Amino acid sequence: MPNLHDIDRRINSVKSTKQITRTMEMIAAAKIRKARERVETTIPYTQGMAVTVSRVVDRLGDSNNPLLKVHDEVKRVLIVSVVSDRGLAGGFNGNVLRASERIIKQKKAQGAECDVIACGKKAISYFRYRQIDPIMEFAGLSEEPTMGEAIQLGNFAMEKYADGTYDEVILVYNHARNAGDQVLRAEYLLPVRRVVFVDAYKAIPNWLAPMSAFVSTMDLDYLKKIASGADASEADEQVIEPDLEFEPSQEEVLWTMMPAYMRTMFYQTLIDSAAGEQGARRNAMKAATDNANEIEINLTRLYNRVRQGAITTEINEIVGGAAALED
Repeated sequence: MPNLHDIDRRINSVKSTKQITRTMEMIAAAKIRKARERVETTIPYTQGMAVTVSRVVDRLGDSNNPLLKVHDEVKRVLIVSVVSDRGLAGGFNGNVLRASERIIKQKKAQGAECDVIACGKKAISYFRYRQIDPIMEFAGLSEEPTMGEAIQLGNFAMEKYADGTYDEVILVYNHARNAGDQVLRAEYLLPVRRVVFVDAYKAIPNWLAPMSAFVSTMDLDYLKKIASGADASEADEQVIEPDLEFEPSQEEVLWTMMPAYMRTMFYQTLIDSAAGEQGARRNAMKAATDNANEIEINLTRLYNRVRQGAITTEINEIVGGAAALED
């Protein structure tokens, strides 16, 4: 059984660790508010951009825009993995990285080659350790993503998809559903597809869902009908489409909007992941703090038990010595 000094030293060590985890929990909680406000501020613009592009594509029908063309054969895939620069966030990074690796294996089994863009130091070290050299790396920006990073990602993805270098572009990241919950998402960014994402009402059976975040300004009843499997034509009766006029033409408007749409989607993904990072870190540090409290309680009980045993032993020795002297 350990002595009192060892137990007391362990209690002090646990208290010190608890102070650190509690402080990190409070810091993450303070950062969550700012990160969530940034996401909520950009959602109206992102949503409006996605809906407008979707409607233009719908009205235009066939288009020569290369970002809308589905390649006949998938030979090369670009995977953008978005994680954090720091750890201590539970499974936040691991879930995204393992999902990215599963996609790589899946695509290779289908005969396609994969390139990776690593956003976050954890992604860079993860892929390098597995002998996968990212073609682009972004470090030090996970907590405060910039529009410059999104523009660089968007321009690269559009250029390489348009010239045929890549046949698909897939985003893998954690979506911050709320301040304390994160959802793993793997979404097709290119080719651009018009799909309404009803994540709030229906679980997508395939975790590799099409790119469709923020594409919905329709009322909630319409989304619920689609999610429940109702006939889309019946649901469409509730949606009144506005009469739009395009100047100079729908095709030229689409060519102008697509680059802005791509950069917006990348930026929304980056700040969404940043908000999820703070939520995951707060949850992880809260769990660590609670665990430290439990360990401290158990060690204190052990300390008292050992101390009481030592006192009892000393009393027995004193009583035994006194009895020996009387004899």
